[in-house]
Amino acid sequence: MRFKKVLSVVDCHAEGESGKVIVGGVGQVAGQTMFDKKLHLEAHMDDIRKMVLFESRGAVWHNANIVLPSNHPEADMGYVILETTEYPAMSGSNTMCVATVLLETGILPMQEPVTNLTLESPAGLIRVRCECKDGKVTSVRLVNQPAFCYHIDSNIEVAGLGTVRVDIVYGGMTYTMVDAADLGFSIDPSEARDLCEVGQKLKFAAAEQLAVEHPENPAIPGITNTEFMGPLRHENGQLVAKNCVVVSPGRCDRSPCGTGSSARLALLHAKGLMKEGETLIHESITGSKFACTIDGRVKVGRYDAVVPAIAGQAWITGLYQMGMDPTDPYPEGFTVADTWMTTV
Repeated sequence: MRFKKVLSVVDCHAEGESGKVIVGGVGQVAGQTMFDKKLHLEAHMDDIRKMVLFESRGAVWHNANIVLPSNHPEADMGYVILETTEYPAMSGSNTMCVATVLLETGILPMQEPVTNLTLESPAGLIRVRCECKDGKVTSVRLVNQPAFCYHIDSNIEVAGLGTVRVDIVYGGMTYTMVDAADLGFSIDPSEARDLCEVGQKLKFAAAEQLAVEHPENPAIPGITNTEFMGPLRHENGQLVAKNCVVVSPGRCDRSPCGTGSSARLALLHAKGLMKEGETLIHESITGSKFACTIDGRVKVGRYDAVVPAIAGQAWITGLYQMGMDPTDPYPEGFTVADTWMTTV
């Protein structure tokens, strides 16, 4: 047997959300920055994303990351994020997986009890603090790029739902944010399919009716996800809330979602519901949790923004080589509408 492509992959998840890390086999990727490399992968090497994430080798709930050397003088390493329908500028859960894999596999040296890393994502530099014990990364706290609100308390018209009040917020990806209770949801796992179907409707309606453009990088995609927000409550001096992010093409994020949590921090701050120094314990539909804080305030173009910090843990679940047999009839995989909602 002869493979025409072999990738070295570390399987990993962060608080339940898949984040495969490709550590070898990709080769050179053109571009000076990770955003440049993202664009090159998207335009010229998209067969890698399809091979890894589409069936029969992948699944709709899988994500992946390609670890690459960074040209930035402050960065220890770079990475590009691959998801089933796009190349996001940033992902919190994927960053946790990348940092954990880099340290636990020895690609970068681990120092106990704390290893500080600077990683270059397509969104920019991400400062990461990893708590380590006995060779294991027990916590990853990442300081995200700034998050800010494009639209607050805007109304959109959604087929079958009527007028819906939404907020549009950037946290590394751009979200249509909606109170789950407004649409009759409690964010229970039994609601997952309905959340996905409604979430997709909200995302498409918002993208058609509300204009967004990142003020510093117009090439960053517009609205691509929906976040259902549970009620905010106070427990033991902390803010606590549940959420469910619906990731394209229509499935629930298994983690509390790092960029979705960043977006919620920006929204809570903009509405006067959260201050710097407070902690939000953000819970996912599966019950996993991120600890989220606001580390500072900045301006992004004309927008007031916050600097979000998100902490969680990732676990390696396997190491393997993924190969492509030249006789395989599905070299770039396929999707089926029973789970993907679309077919390719």
